[in-house]
Amino acid sequence: QVQLVESGGGSVQAGGSLRLSCAASGYPDCMGWFRQAPGKEREGVARIWRDGSTSYADSVKGRYTVSKDNAKNTLYLQMNSLKPEDTAMYYCAAHYWYYGRCSLSKDDYNYWGQGTQVTVSS
Repeated sequence: QVQLVESGGGSVQAGGSLRLSCAASGYPDCMGWFRQAPGKEREGVARIWRDGSTSYADSVKGRYTVSKDNAKNTLYLQMNSLKPEDTAMYYCAAHYWYYGRCSLSKDDYNYWGQGTQVTVSS
């Protein structure tokens, strides 16, 4: 069955960079990155559709880049200029519905990775 396996989380100083990866089963039509800090709601930070189009939350625009390698069935999130407020558990998500929505709403997705922790210190 479908699995999303994340990697790349860790601890970094403010201003640093991290690159998250998520290996997916098959070829998702939509993939996204979400994050959740303790006591906070899970929020979408970036998504990419099968055609390569991308969307970003305002809080990460200009700093994060979402991409995918279809040949490797892998989703990436390049995070630059990290801030302490970026600290959260980061999750990748996907769906395989050709006509499904692909937004920054977590309700659009039915498969989720296990999460990888990103901690940014000041």
